[in-house]
Amino acid sequence: MTEAMRDDEAMRDDGAMRDNAAIIGRDDVNDLAAIMAVRNTDWGERRHDVHSDYDTVFTWDYEKGARPKLDKLYEKAKRSQWNAQTDLPWDTEVDQEALVVANAAANGGFLRDVDVTGTPVASWGDAEWIQFGVESQNWTLSQFMHGEQGALVCTAKIVESVPWVDAKYYAATQVMDEARHVEVFSKYLDDKLSGHYPINAHLRLLLDDIIADSRWDMTYLGMQIMVEGLALAAFGFMHQITTEPLLKQLLRYVMSDESRHVAFGVLSLQEHYAGLTSAELRERQEFAFEAAVRMRDRFLQQEVWDKMGVDPKAVVPVLLQAPEREMFQNILFSKIVPNCKKLGLLDAADGWLRTKFTELGVIGFEDWADTGEEYEQLQQAPAQAS
Repeated sequence: MTEAMRDDEAMRDDGAMRDNAAIIGRDDVNDLAAIMAVRNTDWGERRHDVHSDYDTVFTWDYEKGARPKLDKLYEKAKRSQWNAQTDLPWDTEVDQEALVVANAAANGGFLRDVDVTGTPVASWGDAEWIQFGVESQNWTLSQFMHGEQGALVCTAKIVESVPWVDAKYYAATQVMDEARHVEVFSKYLDDKLSGHYPINAHLRLLLDDIIADSRWDMTYLGMQIMVEGLALAAFGFMHQITTEPLLKQLLRYVMSDESRHVAFGVLSLQEHYAGLTSAELRERQEFAFEAAVRMRDRFLQQEVWDKMGVDPKAVVPVLLQAPEREMFQNILFSKIVPNCKKLGLLDAADGWLRTKFTELGVIGFEDWADTGEEYEQLQQAPAQAS
């Protein structure tokens, strides 16, 4: 347990409620300067260590199917395995610059209804925006890849720490899924795109927090509900807007897996949360809020602007005014909010998380289908929806 985590635990033991500064490191959730001040300076780093103390739990109760919904998910996962090397058409030609142009044309152009007068990009023509699009693709797929490695590590931890054999069985299938996702995004970046980016600092902070926490249900909440929930929405958004057929099919396969992963988290935590106190639920609400903010903050693509030789502070505030940017930022929460509602986190502890999600502008998703309701649809053969 880190010193910061001990301090937080001591505050909770004293009955103190944490404010934004204690949870996310700033008072104003939308403080753009503070968000962009969080930077990854380890561009050459090839290894990152996170210390974690937790109990590895053996169970001598081997009764399979004691939790029927988890058992059903496990059986479905076994039937749904796919091979990243052989089940996708890797011979598909991908012209990255042409793809940027096609995607822009299909989605209304490089900029819509944004006045960039007075910014460093005011003089940019098609060549600069195409190069930005190329770098943006590289960055986005790189962050997907890093997030999938985080899921790989967290799910291996769940196998060790969760106390139910049905959950261990299912989590073991997810370890295989996550390894395949890391592999497939890495292969696409290497074979079809033109470069990797290091992990975004906001994403790394979140993954570090999830992995360092000793409690198995916090691993579930951080990874299965928050990170995987946002990933499922982001993959769906990219699947909708991309014109590249290989990526479209790749994302469809991954989304099929991810929907099961989020459903796994919902099914497992529903049972566990039913026995928690209000104070314990408030702690999970705070963790969910922190995760939501960190994931939202990582999409500013500071690393791309740096590579393009542009100060992010001079251009990001202007581009955030684009209508499609607000839509994208909000739609990322379309899976998280209804799943938090199903878990009882929205209205526990006097509705604290409902208030926070209202401040973030995403509470409108609360009545959308939760992943437990919709994952059956995503289990259809991926090729049918590609």
